[in-house]
Amino acid sequence: TYVNDLPAMVKALADSAGEERTYVETVAFPNFAIEDHWAQGDAAAAIHRGDWRFVVMQQGPSALPASRVNLIEWARRFAAEIVSAGATPAMYTVWPSSDREFDFDRVVESYQLAADSIGGRALPAGAAWLAAWRLDPSIPLYGPDGFHPSTTGTYLAALTVFGGLYQRSVIGLPARLRIPGGTISFAPAVALLLQRAADEANGR
Repeated sequence: TYVNDLPAMVKALADSAGEERTYVETVAFPNFAIEDHWAQGDAAAAIHRGDWRFVVMQQGPSALPASRVNLIEWARRFAAEIVSAGATPAMYTVWPSSDREFDFDRVVESYQLAADSIGGRALPAGAAWLAAWRLDPSIPLYGPDGFHPSTTGTYLAALTVFGGLYQRSVIGLPARLRIPGGTISFAPAVALLLQRAADEANGR
């Protein structure tokens, strides 16, 4: 989430699309599960401090059975807090590390089950990565460590999150975005491919 500043990228997409002014706040720490956020307390404080429309949750891939149970259990606990604060909970699906690509389907399933269990939005970025690779297997979505996303992978995730939250197609959104710390840009054909993948994952 914090690598390449996904929330800022979602905000930039919303602003460029002419949506109502969008504000984001990030509570993210290295190697935190949702359970860790519950114990640490900053996330709950932010939920009740802000006048949020959505609160998006994410932890690691959660493909293993015990990890799936943990994801769902703690998503439910946070969802109760989110709903009580007047917001809609959402689950941001990630992806496995590059050496465990066989786990993709289980990762996507875990997050969909979590979203279903809380009556929240599913934001299937991991499924969008698979859709992008079906269109172009060479597109570089992983960063150098084979786990965190490249800028391309974050842009695709941001498209998927934006489209899922705003319930709209992302085709035609800008291939160039200004975010804190700089500007990102993609060739129009690459941006369109990523937009098509995000729409496919979001069922559009």
